[in-house]
Amino acid sequence: MAIYSFKGFIPVVKKSSFVHPQASVTGNVIIGENVYIGPGAAIRGDWGQILIEDGCNVQESCTIHMFPGTTVTLKEGAHIGHGAVIHGATIGRNCLIGMNSVVMDDVQLGDESIVGALTFIAAKSVIPARSLVVGNPGKVIKQVSDEMIDWKTKGTVLYQALPKDCFDSLEEVDPLREIEANRPAQEKLYETWNTIKNK
Repeated sequence: MAIYSFKGFIPVVKKSSFVHPQASVTGNVIIGENVYIGPGAAIRGDWGQILIEDGCNVQESCTIHMFPGTTVTLKEGAHIGHGAVIHGATIGRNCLIGMNSVVMDDVQLGDESIVGALTFIAAKSVIPARSLVVGNPGKVIKQVSDEMIDWKTKGTVLYQALPKDCFDSLEEVDPLREIEANRPAQEKLYETWNTIKNK
């Protein structure tokens, strides 16, 4: 893990959480239980605090940062899609931030909201709970249905299982030069998902 202290602040990462070795976590950052931080993520608590509550995931190439004196909070079960930027915002419980979205300073995103891919949410926006937000600038287009939030929650459960899978099986290796005769079947990769979706 690329974990860095800054001005005396050492990041806190609970033991059940997985930070990929190619991610960077700096300074005043607190990461709860069963959190997944993907490769290329930059979580930079140098000018303020970053709180990532239990069961969140921050996927590949995400950036989390803030203006001085700000606290960024990802509440329990928040799901931050590939390439998203969270800058000084509060992301509510069980929210989904779509890929390559930008959520700006002092945004308050209500619980169980879904932000579409490539959405830009302007600074100081207050988004009610269970909102579906899309566009640039981001606008609420409808309420999130029970079916949508169930789909989102099951996807997040998959990421909550990923830290253990990474601890159990992820290792740096040299590539094979030929396909092995006893290569595992592709379906092996879907074992966790099949368990979750059939519940």
